[in-house]
Amino acid sequence: MKLGCVESVNLAVVSTAAWTGRKKSSGMDKRPTAGPTMFTPDGVAGDTVVDRAVHGAWYQAAYAFQLEDLRYWSERLGKDLVPGNAGENLTLAGFDANAALVGERWRIGGALLRVTGPRSPCVVFAGFWDHQKLVKEFTQVGRPGPYLAVEEAGEVSPGDTVELVDRPEHDVSVATLFAFLFGNRELADRIPPVLAHLPDPWAEHTEKLLAGAQRGTVRQT
Repeated sequence: MKLGCVESVNLAVVSTAAWTGRKKSSGMDKRPTAGPTMFTPDGVAGDTVVDRAVHGAWYQAAYAFQLEDLRYWSERLGKDLVPGNAGENLTLAGFDANAALVGERWRIGGALLRVTGPRSPCVVFAGFWDHQKLVKEFTQVGRPGPYLAVEEAGEVSPGDTVELVDRPEHDVSVATLFAFLFGNRELADRIPPVLAHLPDPWAEHTEKLLAGAQRGTVRQT
């Protein structure tokens, strides 16, 4: 089943500007590349991940963001945001990747990718966009884009089709999980089925939030 297509594949240009924070450098600034790019379980060939304590795990091998969402933020912030400006390796178009279910698989070019969960906004991201309130506003908008694991390595190129391979049986999308993680505890009853599809560190964090939500419900009753 065709979902959409790849608008661009983007690789980091390492920056050392003031906005890069405590690490003094960042690969947030990504630029489109014309040719095919190899996606592997260890990451995207030619890309640079500076802060590996936070980024670059196998379940963050690649990050995708919507072309339509870049246009939304361009209009909202009065900036000319272009593919790669959200720090994404894949700029996608023609479908809503935020509606992807956690654990669903995509075939793009020669690579098989699995949706592992939502991106969390950070101060480096806010600094790159030069918008101090971005973390709060990005969270409120709730369209974070998905992180992807690479289950089968392969080349991906601009213009490649995003094909849905399979979906899990739960109904928890990237946007739904993001909303729960950032405060919407009314979603707690929907979250447990997704735990089996999350990488261990994210599953453990989500379980703690679920336990807190349950304690809050008990206190209220």
